[in-house]
Parts: sequence; C-alpha cells; structure tokens
Amino acid sequence: MSVSFERPDWEAIRESGVVAVDMHFHTNCSDSFTDVRSAVRLAAERGVGVAITDHNLIESLVKLRNENVSVPVIPGMEISTSDGPHILVYFYELPDLERFWFHSIRPRLQECPWLALRDCPTERLLDLLERENCVVSAAHPMGYFMTNKGVEVCIRKGYLAEEVATRLDAYEVICSGMTHESNLQALSSAKRYGIGFTGGTDGHTLGEIGNVVTISDSTTVDGFLDDVLRRRVDVVGVEKTVPKKLQMASASLGKFAMHSPSALMVQTNQAVKSADRGARKAAVAVKEITSEFIESASELETRIREIRKR
Repeated sequence: MSVSFERPDWEAIRESGVVAVDMHFHTNCSDSFTDVRSAVRLAAERGVGVAITDHNLIESLVKLRNENVSVPVIPGMEISTSDGPHILVYFYELPDLERFWFHSIRPRLQECPWLALRDCPTERLLDLLERENCVVSAAHPMGYFMTNKGVEVCIRKGYLAEEVATRLDAYEVICSGMTHESNLQALSSAKRYGIGFTGGTDGHTLGEIGNVVTISDSTTVDGFLDDVLRRRVDVVGVEKTVPKKLQMASASLGKFAMHSPSALMVQTNQAVKSADRGARKAAVAVKEITSEFIESASELETRIREIRKR
C-alpha cells in the first residue's frame, strides 16, 4: 500500500493491466454540471474507472443501469452527515445501494438534497452502514474552508472520538481539492489508526477525472473493493492548482444558487452547531481549570493551618 503525489500516467496504467479508479467524482445529479455519460466516456479514453459519488443522491448511477460501459464504474455516494463530516460509501452492487438510499437516506433529505441530512450524525450513519456490504471511507478528512466537513478535523477538535476513525475502512489520503499539507495529515492519521487508503479527485468538472486514482491488481469491481478493505491498493495523484480549485468552486456555486435559501439555512445551522460545540468545550475547560484552582487553594489553606498549629 503506497501513496505517490504525482500525476497518474494513464498510458502506463492501460499497458500494465491494473485497475485504476478515481474514487470521488460528482455529476449533475448533485453539485456539478457534468453529465455522467460524458464522465464515463472520458474515463474510458483515459483508461481509468470511476466511482460516481454524488452527495446523498444516486440518480446518475441509475441512468447507467442499462448502459454498456467499458470501464469499472463503482456505485457510490458521498453522504453529508448532520454533524459535519462527509462519508464516502462504495457498494458492490447497485441494487444494494438503491435499497440503502431508499430506506436510510431518502427520508433524511432536505430541500437542498445534497447538503447535510436531517438527524444523521456520523456515528448514526456508521451504525446504519454496519449492516451493509460496502466500503466506507472518510472524504477529505481534514475538512475544507475551515469547516467540519472531515472526520479527522472533528476528532482533533474533540467533536468526535478517535474510535470513530477505527470504524471506517479507509481515509481519503489524496483528495485533489485539498491542500498538500491536509492530504499529508490525512495520510499520517490513517497510518496511525491502521486503516486503509483511498484517493479521488472530488471532481466537479469533466477534465478532472482520473487526476487522482486508487490502483488495484484486481480486474473486477468486487476484487477492487476487496483490495481496499485488505489494504492492497496504491494511491497516485496530485492536488488541483488554485485556478482549477476556483473553477470547481464556481461550478458548485452555480448549482447551490438554485437552492440558495435552503442551502444558506443548512450551512448556518451547521455553523451555529459548531460554535455551540466550541463554546461547550471551552466551558468544560474553564470548569476544569477552576476546579483545579479551587483544589490547589484548599490544599494551600490546609497547609497554612498546619504550619500555624506548629
């Protein structure tokens, strides 16, 4: 299991016969304008597979059900939890993903369906996924834009226990939308927890597809996902340049504008929850410090009394 921060050599990948998959790509089913069929065609030209991971939605995957595709397409979803972190889930079979979505995700969708679900914090989601035949990875674990949209950043802030990370199969250790430092921190944390690696572009524009890939020697989707679980994959890719990040952001903002009142409300609620968690954490710290001060003062007073008695 290795990680290389370099641009994938698509020609070499094709010639080697290995399977390389961009494990984090969005379509116009959620916050991108990219058509899924265009994404699959370009992936085929580049000789890579793709995991379609729209936020909380699976419509693009359903569109491909009867399509004749020449590259591996992994049924997936990026789930936006109600407490912040984004969780990538990959299913072996589309019908299993459809069933899970219908029973566990669809009832929790908000007006802007690709934003945070109702009543589905990270640990509750992991409880739901325990019964499923799937692979679970934390998307961009260090979050982005100073938000709590990553598992690791929430652990470091004390919002989630470290045990949450060990319930995952993997961390996304190269996400091309993140900074190099954030990816390095995600990689270091994954190694510390002893979990696996995945990598993907978090692509929202067509040209991004395949710029980060997860590589397996297997030739089937089932074998590929098994290799992720067994930690037998390599991750290769590079972070986006600043202009590319701005291009992606503008593409996403265009879709969010269609749901601006709802999107603003969800983001505001999450910001308020984050501030509340921070305030409660500070209050606990102050209480502990005050308690220690009172205890020390009491001990000092007792010693003074003993000295006076002498």
